[in-house]
Amino acid sequence: MSEVASRRRAPSGGRAAGLALLAAAVVAPFYLDAFWVQVGVFAFAAMVAALGLNLLVGEAGQLSLAHSFFIAIGAYGYTLFASPPGEPGGQIGWGLPPLVAVALAVATAGLAGLLFSPIAGRVRGIYLGVASLGLVFLGQHVLVNAEPVTGGFNGRDVPPLTVAGFSFDDVPGETLLVLGVPFTRVEKLWYVGLVATVLALLFYRNVRASRAGRSMHAVRDGETAAAVMGVDVVRFKGAAFLVSSMLAGLGGVLLALAFHHIVPETFGVLLAIEYLAMIVIGGVGSPGGTLAGALFVSSLPVVLQRYSDALPFVTESPTGGGITAGVAARFCYGTAIVGLLLVEPGGLAALARRLRSRLAGRPRRPAPAPAPTPVDLGDAVHIRDDVAPVASSP
Repeated sequence: MSEVASRRRAPSGGRAAGLALLAAAVVAPFYLDAFWVQVGVFAFAAMVAALGLNLLVGEAGQLSLAHSFFIAIGAYGYTLFASPPGEPGGQIGWGLPPLVAVALAVATAGLAGLLFSPIAGRVRGIYLGVASLGLVFLGQHVLVNAEPVTGGFNGRDVPPLTVAGFSFDDVPGETLLVLGVPFTRVEKLWYVGLVATVLALLFYRNVRASRAGRSMHAVRDGETAAAVMGVDVVRFKGAAFLVSSMLAGLGGVLLALAFHHIVPETFGVLLAIEYLAMIVIGGVGSPGGTLAGALFVSSLPVVLQRYSDALPFVTESPTGGGITAGVAARFCYGTAIVGLLLVEPGGLAALARRLRSRLAGRPRRPAPAPAPTPVDLGDAVHIRDDVAPVASSP
């Protein structure tokens, strides 16, 4: 009876912890330094995009190395749609309302994922990863050379987000005070990122619990078995890429707003690898672990850079006699991935579950009994010692 009660209390305990974290995130800008608020804005953008990749890899079982390509589409799509026409330098802008630009940027990223889905429906595993990696190199070539749209190598400025006349940017000559705390651009974007992350998390959970999510699980566990059960494998592979790329596009919009100026170099192969590190460290298939992994991977380089003076072998400049914060962060990513694969392949989410079980005093599950040795029926009669003979009927 107590075991059943503990199972019923677990979801409510997790929900209470989630609500506590949400409440802490709501009040955090009133107490945190501007540096940490800026770190949180970038972390929220990484969380939204990482949820999209985890939906593709963890729920549908499709390996993708092109996540940075779809993030770039969202970032540059919003910039193109929201920028006013006739900008200096001959850059194109459509001058649409920012919310419409956000929706079109997310839809454009989803359309790109849908166009790639026929390839995803025919290849899998490492072959799909290599095929998707080609999108990153293609995207880099387009971003550098399509100067009227992207600004070329130097990039272009990102227009601010405005909703119903309220600007989520610094307004010259105006200071927004909330409970006596001045709210600048980063504090405003903090709440934009928080709302987007909550919505993305709810969307992820609803997709996973839906019939489409169960079909994706069937495709992940075995495409042949899924096809036998009546699942349209090609269709649900395409749906997984569509949803994943849309979340990546939304993360790209948040990343563009956080940077305020985007360049093609940001959306290269290294960014795609970082997102794979996020979901592996956090736990493939775990939305909560994905959020933790995204926070760790996205914030570590800037934190190391800020405290580089106090850290050995870490320097702000490549010529400073040590390694830069970005390189040091990649060493940390690799160490964390190797350590987790050796200790707990399920990532931070599995470690958290193990810790909760120990704190609750639950006994560990006993190891499954070994399968019995099959009886050799080649001989006429063979009776094993551990098998009782069957009594014959008179």
